[in-house]
Amino acid sequence: MKKIISLVILITTLLSCNKQRLPDGILDEDKMVDLLIDIHLAEGLVTSFPIHYDSSRILYPLFEKEIFRKHQVPDSVFRRSFEYYMRDAKVMDRLYARTIDSLHVIEKSGNQ
Repeated sequence: MKKIISLVILITTLLSCNKQRLPDGILDEDKMVDLLIDIHLAEGLVTSFPIHYDSSRILYPLFEKEIFRKHQVPDSVFRRSFEYYMRDAKVMDRLYARTIDSLHVIEKSGNQ
């Protein structure tokens, strides 16, 4: 009987340690961070151009489109994933902490 109880506890523990499976069409956290890094780099680049705000509002979507092409992710999948992660503030904080850390590393190394 003790062996059966031990086995049940072991199996329960192993199953509970598995990462929560993401719904279909939702990007994993690593891919989201990669996209957020590039999106924020593009936003910074566009705002650094000596152009009027109206012109930057036209220019930014072109950069954004290129980012999604580069990462081979449709914008609808990114937006759906962003909305999914926004439901949990702790997860979103973790994603943005990773994004900010990566942007700091890029800034210090001078690479973009």
